[in-house]
Amino acid sequence: MITIDTNTAPAPVLTPELAETDFIKEMNRQTRALDSYGTYDGWPTDRVLAPYILTKEQRRQIPVVGDPDDVTISRVKAFHNAIAALIEKECGLMAVPMIHISHEGFGRALITVGKLVVLDRTLRDVHRFGFESFSKMKDEADKHLAVALEIVGKYSEVAGL
Repeated sequence: MITIDTNTAPAPVLTPELAETDFIKEMNRQTRALDSYGTYDGWPTDRVLAPYILTKEQRRQIPVVGDPDDVTISRVKAFHNAIAALIEKECGLMAVPMIHISHEGFGRALITVGKLVVLDRTLRDVHRFGFESFSKMKDEADKHLAVALEIVGKYSEVAGL
């Protein structure tokens, strides 16, 4: 398991405006769903989502070559599950995320709606998965969400199958 010295950077700041967005709420839900032992009970959203934020200094501490641990893989899945939930909320059709990651940290993330692939993303260096800030994490998700919804709108007949 890779350990990161969290003392090298200040704790990530989640603004109240950002905390009220659908994406951050869904990320909180998805991450808490992974907590089978109740560790996150009583924790504020920014503390629950803090492991998704890696500063440049923290990223430098992670080796370039490495195998992802189960916790990191769970974070990747939670991120894509949140995007799928928002796609489903927006278009009213079930969105199904499928993630395959090899033991070396390479793989693919797909989200399908009906018979339509709305997100196809190659995953590399999963052991270094993270974002510089909460707003950058949200921006990345919004980018994927916009493209996915555009594809659903364009090929709605296939999405409905």
